[in-house]
Amino acid sequence: MKNCEPIHLIDRATGNICTESVMGQGALNFAYNTLLGRSLWGLLFNTSVISDLMGLYYDSKLSRKSIKSLLKIPGLKAEEAERSWETYRSFNDFFTRKLKPGSRPAAPGEDVLCSPADGRVLVYQDISKNAEVPVKGAMRSLENLCQMPLQEKSYSVAVIRLAPVDYHRYHFPCACKNAGTPFKIKGKYHSVNPIAFSKAPDLFVENTRVITPLLSEIFGKFYFLDVGAFGVGSIVNTAEDRVEHAKLDEKGFFKFGGSTVILVMDSARIKFDDDLMKNSANKLETIIRCGEQIARAV
Repeated sequence: MKNCEPIHLIDRATGNICTESVMGQGALNFAYNTLLGRSLWGLLFNTSVISDLMGLYYDSKLSRKSIKSLLKIPGLKAEEAERSWETYRSFNDFFTRKLKPGSRPAAPGEDVLCSPADGRVLVYQDISKNAEVPVKGAMRSLENLCQMPLQEKSYSVAVIRLAPVDYHRYHFPCACKNAGTPFKIKGKYHSVNPIAFSKAPDLFVENTRVITPLLSEIFGKFYFLDVGAFGVGSIVNTAEDRVEHAKLDEKGFFKFGGSTVILVMDSARIKFDDDLMKNSANKLETIIRCGEQIARAV
């Protein structure tokens, strides 16, 4: 079995390069780097059957013992949760935990775009709507990703990958309102870990996702994509009954599984922060926290 290359990241808080601890790395290595694993893609990733079964288990009381395994992974800060981990009734109950008030303050300023989630981010300042989704080897376009005609000449894209250790609720990155009805694209359930991209570079376009068109007075019309992945029992949008949203209002959460949120913005309206663009140009994801500044209005 071919071993996966280590995943190197930039810790934005320190500026240091670190190595990601991957939950289930052996299983990912088997699924994507062995002939037998790839022969099982139809069962593992092309339907929701396995992910649904995992979701049922992780929603059950039987899964409580798995919380301890998650707590052992470097980077998880159980003390931020609104209550002690021992009080959660299931693994998913803890996985979708809310945080103590003030744990994720919004960067101030109406012209500041905040990260909508904890995670590892790559940014792309100018992407043509007809260009391939910004992953090496991808063949499908940004318009394919959004599944609708895009009106602007170019877009700026932020791809924020949530690892299992991260806080798994996501939020609106700025004050905005709905510019259309959110809709779900049913698709596959590939892992969103970098290990998967060498074998499935079009996975963002292929995976199940929810697309929400939004409108901001400062940033114009943009799109918020919640991308499902292997093991994700549900994408739960908690803001469906609201039309207007304040900066960092909760939008939804992912149940167990690594997941991704993607922002597709009008590139004439924003400029991503220099450190994020530099790291992304060097193909290094940056560890960020929900509420941190990632861009400013132009």
